[in-house]
Amino acid sequence: MPLTYRTAGESHGPALVAMVEGLPAGLPLVPEDIDDDLARRQLGYGRGGRMKIETDRVQVKSGLRHGRTIGSPLTLEITNLDFPKWSQDRMAIWEPHDEVPPITLPRPGHADLAGMLKYGTDDLRPILERASARETAARVAAGGVAKALLRRYGTEIRSHVVRIGPEAVALRDDLTVADFAGVDDSPVRCLDPEASERMKAAIKAAGQDHNTLGGVFEVWAFAPLPGLGSHVSGDARLDGRFGQAIMGIQAIKGVEIGAGFALGSVPGSEAHDEIYHDPERGFFRRTNRSGGIEGGMTHGAPVVIRAVMKPISTLTRPLASVDVATKEARKAFKERSDICAVPAAAVVAEAAVAFVLAQALLEKFGGDSIAHLDAAIERYRVEIAG
Repeated sequence: MPLTYRTAGESHGPALVAMVEGLPAGLPLVPEDIDDDLARRQLGYGRGGRMKIETDRVQVKSGLRHGRTIGSPLTLEITNLDFPKWSQDRMAIWEPHDEVPPITLPRPGHADLAGMLKYGTDDLRPILERASARETAARVAAGGVAKALLRRYGTEIRSHVVRIGPEAVALRDDLTVADFAGVDDSPVRCLDPEASERMKAAIKAAGQDHNTLGGVFEVWAFAPLPGLGSHVSGDARLDGRFGQAIMGIQAIKGVEIGAGFALGSVPGSEAHDEIYHDPERGFFRRTNRSGGIEGGMTHGAPVVIRAVMKPISTLTRPLASVDVATKEARKAFKERSDICAVPAAAVVAEAAVAFVLAQALLEKFGGDSIAHLDAAIERYRVEIAG
């Protein structure tokens, strides 16, 4: 069975749920594998009031016994602590006692209008509740499980912010796992302390101006096994799969791998990573312009992925819109929101990258149990070392 996951739940509904299928039996898990990343997703200067309400913790509903997976679907639930305030009216499961006025002022940049047209509703609430980035808490939970699997075989996933609005840091291609040790201590999850302060100031200024800011982050996957993914068909190529997984995160508008778009301005002699061999290291590269991917497959260098998040579409000084009920020009609907969520989006992207790599790992090595997987990977390591 392939490794997959599916999420369910609304922003202000009772809970968010992720169901993970295809995990081998016997994978050890502890609550911190998931809860630590859920907490990291709530970090970041510029977050809104919702983060003061929710304290995300996972509840495992199936698929785990005595701290180990058992091969059946792993169901993860995160309670929405804000739900009781909404449960009798706006998000009542059954017919509410009192009439709930529809929301009819779609926000430019949000799923509101397109969703209303697609699903034939005269109320934005059903659209915005599922379109909300609150759903990504469930993705992070699933990604925490994938990270635990990858970590067993030496792969570590990290992320950091490289731009918020006009403030940016120079990109580096020589980062190590150790460089990320204090990234979560930064209020914007940036590795450069001076740039962190500039980014923080930019977010503060945007908030004072009733505005929002986007930015750019990087995800690094260190020490991936070489040969994950495939060149034989487009949907098997890891670069395409990474792109889909990250572009599927709310508000992400672009992805690049390695040197990415910069490769369009240099000759081939400066675009590729020359190959070397050492008896102890095996095959290696002195550069990583490819971002760890060639021909849709990992080649052993760190996977480096960069993505841009647009500014959040809910503004406290709303943009022009149209009332879908009356067709009159109005200002867009506004609801509690963040000023900037780029640091959180980077954590969500870690989960996306981890799950794609975990899928590729299990596709290559298979096994219904961790013991089977351990043996297959050990054989492969011996094989490629020769």
